[in-house]
Amino acid sequence: MTLRKHTILVIAMHPMTPGQFAKGGYVSSLYPKKLSSTLLLKRHPPLPPPTMFKKSEKSDVGVVNTVADSEKSSTHFRSSPDLESEEFKQEVESHKMSLRGRHLTWAIAFVTGTGFTLFGYDQGVMSALLTANQFEKTFPEVVVNSSQPNHATLQSLLVAIYELGCLTGALSNLWIGDKLGRRRTIILGGIVMIIGAILQTASVNYAMMLVARVITGLGNGLNTSTVPSYHAECSPAAKRGALIMIEGSLITFGIMISYWIDFAFFWLTGSSAQWRVPIALQMLLALIMIIFINFLPESPRWLLKSGQHARAMAVISALEDKPVADRAVQQTFHAIKEAVELEEGAPMDIESKEKRSNKASLRELFTGGRSQNFRRVALGVVIQCFQQITGINIITYYATILFERLGIDDVKSRIIAACNGTEYFLASFVAIALIDRVGRRKLMLFGSVGQTITMVLLAVLGSLEGNSAVSIVSAVLLFVFNSFFAVGWLGMTWLYPAEIVGLRMRGPANALSTASNWIFNFIVVMVTGPAFENISWRTYIVFASLNAFIIPCVYFFFPETAGRSLEDMDVIFALAHLEGVSPVAVSLRKDIPPAGSPEADRILGFSSETGTVRSNSSKEHESRRDEL
Repeated sequence: MTLRKHTILVIAMHPMTPGQFAKGGYVSSLYPKKLSSTLLLKRHPPLPPPTMFKKSEKSDVGVVNTVADSEKSSTHFRSSPDLESEEFKQEVESHKMSLRGRHLTWAIAFVTGTGFTLFGYDQGVMSALLTANQFEKTFPEVVVNSSQPNHATLQSLLVAIYELGCLTGALSNLWIGDKLGRRRTIILGGIVMIIGAILQTASVNYAMMLVARVITGLGNGLNTSTVPSYHAECSPAAKRGALIMIEGSLITFGIMISYWIDFAFFWLTGSSAQWRVPIALQMLLALIMIIFINFLPESPRWLLKSGQHARAMAVISALEDKPVADRAVQQTFHAIKEAVELEEGAPMDIESKEKRSNKASLRELFTGGRSQNFRRVALGVVIQCFQQITGINIITYYATILFERLGIDDVKSRIIAACNGTEYFLASFVAIALIDRVGRRKLMLFGSVGQTITMVLLAVLGSLEGNSAVSIVSAVLLFVFNSFFAVGWLGMTWLYPAEIVGLRMRGPANALSTASNWIFNFIVVMVTGPAFENISWRTYIVFASLNAFIIPCVYFFFPETAGRSLEDMDVIFALAHLEGVSPVAVSLRKDIPPAGSPEADRILGFSSETGTVRSNSSKEHESRRDEL
C-alpha cells in the first residue's frame, strides 16, 4: 500500500478537519508505530508544539510528539473545570493540613520507621533468648543436645511459626487492605501485635508461646504489607528510595536493640524477667506507631481510589507544600487520577461524593496488556522470595547459636551477636546514600555477588574444623555477609514491590509479595536448625548456590525504578508492551514522558482531548491498524 493510500484510508476512517490532520492529533493515536511518524513527517509535517510541553519531532514510541488541537485544549485537559469550582475549593480548604512539606515527610518517615523498628525488634529478640537459662527452664522443648536431637526441629518451629502468622496477616490484606485504607490497616496491625506480645509475655508453656507468636505475626503481617505502600505513596519520587531505605535501616536498628536488651537481661539468671521483659518491650513501639499515625494523612492514592478527591488534593498540596492552584500539585493530582481511571476502566467524576466500589479482583493479577499486571506482581513476589533465600535470617534468628557453634563461649557469643547487629545497622546507611544515585538494580547485583562469595568462603572454612583461627575468620565473614545484604537487599524488597506495581493492584500485590517473604522466611528458619544438625557447614553451599542464581535473574528481568514516580512505571510497562521490548530496556531510557503529560496519556490509552480511557471502538481501530 502506497503512502497516498495510507493517507486516504486514515481520512476515510476518521473524518477530521485539515488543521487537525496536519497536527497529527488523531493519526498519532491511531498509528502509534513508526509508520505513522513516517507518514505524517513526509506528508504533513506537524505544527510547532505548545510552549508548555517541550517535544522533539519524533518520540521513541514512534508517535509524533504533538499536542492535539491547541494549547488551550491542553490546558483545559490539565486543569479540569471541576477543580475551579468554589464548592471543590472550599472542600479542599476544609481539609487543609497544618503539618506540611518537609516536616510532614519526616513525620511520615518517623511513624512508618517505628513500624519497621518493631518488625526488626520482633525478628531479633528470640536470637539470644533461645539459649537463656530461664527461657530453657520454661520451654524445655527448645533445649538441643546429643540426647534430644529432635529438639532442633521444635526449636526451629518456635521461631518459624511466627512467620506463619505474618503470612496469614499479609494475605488478609488482600481483602481488608483497600477497604480499610492504609492508616487504619496499620492501626489494626499494631493492636493485634500488642495482643500477641501480651500473650507471649504471659506464656507458661510451649503451646501457649506458639499460639502467641502466631497472633503477633498476624499483626506484623498486616503492617509489613501496608507500611511500605503507605510510605511510597506519600513520598516524592526523588527521595522515595532514600526514605524507604531508612525503613530498612530501622529494621536493623530494631534487631540491634533487641540483641543488646537480650544481653542486658541475660544476667537476671534467677528470674523469668530474663526473657519476659525483652518480649514485652515491643509493645512500646507498637503504641508509638498507633498513637502518632492518627496525626498523619491517608495516602492520596488511596483517597482518590476511594473517591475522596478534595481530601486527596489537600494531602498532595500538603506533601508538596504548595497551594492547590500550583501546576505541580494539579499535575500530580491528574497523574494519580488518570492512573485510577486507567485501572478502574472508567473516568472519574471529581465532584462525586460516592466512594468507588470497583475493587481489584484476584483474576486481574494475571492480566497482561498495557498494565502488565502479572509481570509486575510476579516481580514483587519474586524479589521478596529472593531476599529470604539469601540466607540472611540464618544470622538474624540464630546469631548467638551460630557463634556458639564456632566454639565461642556463651557470654562472648552474645556480645559478638550484639556487635554483629550494630554493624548490620551501620552498614545499612550506605544503601540510603546510594539508592537514588546508583539505582536499584546495581545495588541488588552488588549485594548478590558479595553474598555468594561470602557463603562460599564460609563453606570452605566450615570444612576446616578444630582451628581457632578459622573460627575467628568465620565470625568476621558473618559480619561481611550482613554488610553486603544491608547494602543490596535489606530495604530493597520493601521499596521495590511498592514501586513496580500499578495503583489498582498495589494493595493485593503487596499482600502477595509480603506473603512470599514470610513463606520463604518460614522455610529458611524452619530448616536451618535441622540442616546444621545434619549437614553442618554444607548448609552454606546451598545458600551460596541460591545467591548465585539471583544474579542473572535481577540483570535480565528487574526494571530500574530510580527517579520515577509511581505513575511513571505505568508508562514504562505500557510502552514496553506497545513496542514489544523488555521493560528493563525501557526503564533505562532517559526520554520516557512523565505521567500526566499528553505523550504519556497516549501511551496509556487515554484520549488527549477528554482525558478518558479508550473505548472499545478505539481498541477495534487499533486492531485494524495492526492488520494493515
